[in-house]
Amino acid sequence: MEGITEGVNNINISDSSSNHLNKKNRIQVSNTKKPLFFYVNLAKRYMQQHNEVELSALGMAIATVVTIAEILKNNGLAVEKKIMTSTVDMREDAGGRPIQKAKIEILLGKSEKFDELMAAAAAEEALDYEEQG
Repeated sequence: MEGITEGVNNINISDSSSNHLNKKNRIQVSNTKKPLFFYVNLAKRYMQQHNEVELSALGMAIATVVTIAEILKNNGLAVEKKIMTSTVDMREDAGGRPIQKAKIEILLGKSEKFDELMAAAAAEEALDYEEQG
């Protein structure tokens, strides 16, 4: 019995919540599926919920991810935390040979003025709505 207690006391429980968080706030961008501002607005929502967002893209969609990041930065909503580039082996067909695709991951965090700017935008939207009604 003593051996079991000793074993239980020596168990290491690793906190995988930080790794889990990355998956929750990651947006995988495609340049064919959704319009640009769908991703911009989704990134804003993710930053509100998680304080940061990771934008990820492969190949031709990389330019779209960079554009989204620049829109958020230029509007004062986000700050760049980390940019990672890599290549990924992919197969176009089940039997086809692997091809390498470029991959980018951009981690953006809330800017100091994020909440203030989002509140101002929401107030402006509410005013526009009242004027229409």
